[in-house]
Amino acid sequence: QVQLVESGGGLVQPGGSLRLSCVASENIFSIYIMGWYRQAPGKQRELVADITTGGTTSYADSVKGRFTISRDNGKNTVYLQMNSLNAEDTAVYYCNADRVLSSDGYLKDLWGQGTQVTVSS
Repeated sequence: QVQLVESGGGLVQPGGSLRLSCVASENIFSIYIMGWYRQAPGKQRELVADITTGGTTSYADSVKGRFTISRDNGKNTVYLQMNSLNAEDTAVYYCNADRVLSSDGYLKDLWGQGTQVTVSS
Protein backbone atom coordinates (compact mmCIF):
# COMPACT_ATOMS: atom_id res chain seq x y z
CA GLN A 1 0.00 0.00 0.00
CA VAL A 2 1.32 3.41 -0.98
CA GLN A 3 1.15 5.65 2.06
CA LEU A 4 2.72 8.32 4.25
CA VAL A 5 2.97 7.79 7.99
CA GLU A 6 3.42 10.73 10.36
CA SER A 7 4.68 10.69 13.93
CA GLY A 8 5.87 13.08 16.60
CA GLY A 9 2.76 15.03 17.48
CA GLY A 10 1.58 15.58 21.01
CA LEU A 11 0.95 18.08 23.77
CA VAL A 12 3.56 20.74 24.44
CA GLN A 13 3.67 23.89 26.54
CA PRO A 14 3.92 27.33 24.94
CA GLY A 15 7.51 28.04 24.01
CA GLY A 16 8.28 24.35 23.66
CA SER A 17 9.44 22.28 20.71
CA LEU A 18 8.31 19.24 18.77
CA ARG A 19 9.72 17.35 15.82
CA LEU A 20 7.38 15.75 13.32
CA SER A 21 8.44 12.95 11.00
CA CYS A 22 6.80 11.54 7.91
CA VAL A 23 7.96 8.33 6.28
CA ALA A 24 6.88 7.15 2.86
CA SER A 25 6.17 3.47 2.33
CA GLU A 26 8.88 1.38 0.69
CA ASN A 27 6.95 1.10 -2.57
CA ILE A 28 7.39 4.83 -3.13
CA PHE A 29 10.48 5.42 -5.24
CA SER A 30 10.69 9.19 -5.42
CA ILE A 31 8.82 12.31 -4.38
CA TYR A 32 9.38 15.72 -5.91
CA ILE A 33 7.97 17.92 -3.15
CA MET A 34 7.33 16.89 0.44
CA GLY A 35 5.48 19.22 2.73
CA TRP A 36 3.57 19.81 5.90
CA TYR A 37 0.10 21.28 6.07
CA ARG A 38 -2.04 21.96 9.10
CA GLN A 39 -5.71 22.40 9.84
CA ALA A 40 -7.02 24.00 13.00
CA PRO A 41 -10.64 23.56 14.11
CA GLY A 42 -12.95 25.67 11.98
CA LYS A 43 -10.18 26.71 9.61
CA GLN A 44 -9.03 25.66 6.18
CA ARG A 45 -6.01 23.48 5.69
CA GLU A 46 -2.93 25.62 5.10
CA LEU A 47 0.60 25.04 3.92
CA VAL A 48 3.16 25.20 6.72
CA ALA A 49 6.33 24.37 4.81
CA ASP A 50 7.55 22.33 1.89
CA ILE A 51 10.82 21.19 0.39
CA THR A 52 11.83 19.95 -3.03
CA THR A 53 14.14 17.09 -3.88
CA GLY A 54 16.87 19.65 -4.40
CA GLY A 55 16.36 21.20 -0.99
CA THR A 56 14.50 24.36 -1.93
CA THR A 57 12.19 25.29 0.94
CA SER A 58 9.23 27.56 1.48
CA TYR A 59 7.45 28.53 4.69
CA ALA A 60 4.25 30.15 5.77
CA ASP A 61 4.94 33.62 7.16
CA SER A 62 3.52 32.59 10.52
CA VAL A 63 6.22 29.95 11.07
CA LYS A 64 9.28 31.58 9.51
CA GLY A 65 12.17 31.64 11.94
CA ARG A 66 10.51 29.07 14.22
CA PHE A 67 9.99 25.97 12.07
CA THR A 68 12.54 24.13 9.94
CA ILE A 69 11.71 21.56 7.30
CA SER A 70 14.24 18.98 6.11
CA ARG A 71 14.21 15.72 4.23
CA ASP A 72 16.20 12.56 3.62
CA ASN A 73 15.74 11.71 -0.05
CA GLY A 74 17.25 8.27 0.34
CA LYS A 75 14.62 7.37 2.91
CA ASN A 76 11.79 9.45 1.44
CA THR A 77 11.36 11.00 4.85
CA VAL A 78 10.51 14.58 5.74
CA TYR A 79 10.87 16.29 9.10
CA LEU A 80 9.43 19.41 10.65
CA GLN A 81 11.30 20.88 13.61
CA MET A 82 8.96 23.23 15.45
CA ASN A 83 10.35 25.64 18.02
CA SER A 84 8.83 28.46 20.07
CA LEU A 85 5.41 26.92 19.72
CA ASN A 86 2.35 28.93 20.65
CA ALA A 87 -1.37 28.25 20.94
CA GLU A 88 -1.96 29.34 17.34
CA ASP A 89 0.13 26.38 16.19
CA THR A 90 -2.42 23.95 17.59
CA ALA A 91 -3.77 21.89 14.70
CA VAL A 92 -3.72 18.56 12.98
CA TYR A 93 -0.55 18.42 10.90
CA TYR A 94 -0.62 16.51 7.62
CA CYS A 95 2.27 15.28 5.55
CA ASN A 96 1.93 15.72 1.80
CA ALA A 97 3.83 14.28 -1.13
CA ASP A 98 3.52 15.98 -4.49
CA ARG A 99 4.43 14.17 -7.71
CA VAL A 100 5.11 10.68 -6.45
CA LEU A 101 6.60 7.77 -8.38
CA SER A 102 5.51 4.50 -6.80
CA SER A 103 4.71 0.86 -7.51
CA ASP A 104 1.18 2.10 -8.26
CA GLY A 105 2.56 4.40 -10.91
CA TYR A 106 2.61 8.19 -10.89
CA LEU A 107 0.57 9.92 -8.20
CA LYS A 108 -0.04 13.65 -8.23
CA ASP A 109 -0.87 14.00 -4.56
CA LEU A 110 -0.59 11.81 -1.48
CA TRP A 111 -1.59 12.62 2.10
CA GLY A 112 -0.78 11.17 5.48
CA GLN A 113 -3.41 10.51 8.13
CA GLY A 114 -2.46 13.51 10.24
CA THR A 115 -0.96 13.97 13.68
CA GLN A 116 -2.34 16.23 16.39
CA VAL A 117 -0.21 19.02 17.82
CA THR A 118 -1.61 20.79 20.86
CA VAL A 119 0.12 23.76 22.44
CA SER A 120 -1.28 24.46 25.89
CA SER A 121 -0.19 25.15 29.42
